[in-house]
Amino acid sequence: MARSRLKSIKEQSKTNWKESFRALQFIPAFFIEIRKSARWMFNINVGFRLINALTPIVILWVGKLIIDEIVLQTTVEISNYNTLWKYVAIEFGAVVLADVINRVVNLTDGLLGDLYSNASSIKIIRKTNELNIAQLEDAEFYDKLERARTQTSSRVNLMSNTLLQIQDVLVIVSLITGLIYFEPWLILLLTLSIIPSFVNELNFTSSRYSIARSWTAERRELDYLRYIGANAKTIQEVKLFSLTDFLTGRFKKLSDDYYNVNKNLAVKRSVWGAAFNVLGILSYYGAYVLIIYRVLTGLLTLGDLTFLAGSFSSLRGRLQGTFSRFTRISESALNLKDYFDFLNIPKNIENKEKMVLPENIKQGFVFEQVSFAYPGTDKVILKNISFQLNVGEKMAFVGENGAGKTTLIKLILRFYEPDTGRILLDGIDIRSFDKAAYQKMFGVIFQDFIKYEFIVKENIAIGNIEELDNLTKINAAAEASLANQVVEQLKEGYAQQLGKRFTRGTDLSGGQWQKIALARAYMKDAAVMILDEPTSALDARAEYEAFQRFIGLTQGKTSIIISHRFSTVRMANRILVLKDGQILELGTHEELMSRQQLYAELFSLQAEGYQ
Repeated sequence: MARSRLKSIKEQSKTNWKESFRALQFIPAFFIEIRKSARWMFNINVGFRLINALTPIVILWVGKLIIDEIVLQTTVEISNYNTLWKYVAIEFGAVVLADVINRVVNLTDGLLGDLYSNASSIKIIRKTNELNIAQLEDAEFYDKLERARTQTSSRVNLMSNTLLQIQDVLVIVSLITGLIYFEPWLILLLTLSIIPSFVNELNFTSSRYSIARSWTAERRELDYLRYIGANAKTIQEVKLFSLTDFLTGRFKKLSDDYYNVNKNLAVKRSVWGAAFNVLGILSYYGAYVLIIYRVLTGLLTLGDLTFLAGSFSSLRGRLQGTFSRFTRISESALNLKDYFDFLNIPKNIENKEKMVLPENIKQGFVFEQVSFAYPGTDKVILKNISFQLNVGEKMAFVGENGAGKTTLIKLILRFYEPDTGRILLDGIDIRSFDKAAYQKMFGVIFQDFIKYEFIVKENIAIGNIEELDNLTKINAAAEASLANQVVEQLKEGYAQQLGKRFTRGTDLSGGQWQKIALARAYMKDAAVMILDEPTSALDARAEYEAFQRFIGLTQGKTSIIISHRFSTVRMANRILVLKDGQILELGTHEELMSRQQLYAELFSLQAEGYQ
């Protein structure tokens, strides 16, 4: 597997070599983002780098003058060291200035990196929220999200490397100018010492990027296996089912394959890098011998020797660093391409002209011949569904697992759009309304609600986050859902940290978490309330009491309830029974019981379990 993957990577590397250069087009947009995060700090960083680009040539040139002045003073009868000390003072000042500037640059690099990292993470979160549910449930999307999310540090390094690259280019130009002035032949030797290594590095950089990109899904699986195998939330089942050997075996197989692909590339890179480096060293010493010969023949002074040797050595080091850094920049630019590709994922464009939502629902919702299959699958989940949910009505959805109950809710919430048919609100297709405004009409608690590891107050206020500081409303919502009973048992009350991830955190039982989640629904004075199995962790008495309160507190509101407990379902005004994605029955509890079909059968089976 690893060999075949490596072969495909080799085939891709030729293309990626060109892509490395094409990806550089994203760097200007990247720096625009960085500058927006802290304009004045960015300007200081760039300005100081430009100043510091001149210090190497200044220090080398002053060093040459110092050597020549020392030689001169040893040959004259009457010594005068004023000029010598002046040169020393200038060199001292240049060295101190360079150090101060470097420290300011390093400081602003770190701060800019932190600010940009924060800003880009916020962009990724906001972009994720812009996309529809179908995109979020796609594996290819998750690969893009993974690359955008995990490459933040490489983008921060790209910022520092690119700025340093610009600085070093200016240094290199000044050093090359000095070499050309004295010995133009040194430039040819310098080129021979650098170019082969650069081409070699660029080639292997493309291959390394190919590995990282093609193994994105596997790296996500490795992260998942780490999470499953070493997590407080999963350890009980891991121990109970003796999964440790299975998880470690699977992790070892996958990680070993990934390691072998990387190892093969790293070994080849090291071998070829060593070979090209020998060529570079030979070129360097050829230049060094040439400089020494020029001094011995009297064509250059000792100061010239110092300047040229220092310049050539510094220039070679900086060119090597520049070319090596370029390969890292091109690789990071490919990662940067992943980031911008993610940000540029198109979201569904809705018609600009939208119908105005009714201030109050007058008729209710109507499903007309609605059919639906999840994107990327052929299985039709809902087939020609037609029914009406009247304003102020409480309707329960009932059916065996996979019948399509939750899918109906996802459609009415516009997480997905019907493949055929339509859903009407007061006679208007719900697709005619602005989606964000439409979704604000609903208060929803799902069965798989999120257990936010925030404090209790924040956990409840999530239902209407704009009321985060409204303790009166939060307390009322807690009382309505019986979450106040949970809060009373917590040491710090509404300020108690939930979950074990953070200091002083405490975990709750499943039933306690569901009461907290139910409180979120009461935080929002929504026109339509939806409860999708939100009380499955409560015992029968607690669930009955919770729904009694729900019925009373939502008087006059349109509501949808999904529950497997028929003692709860029978409280609804009407019950819709689904089977294999189609409506089998629709009516009151009494009507359905009299028909002696699926509902009556399920109700009787459950009732027997309580006898």
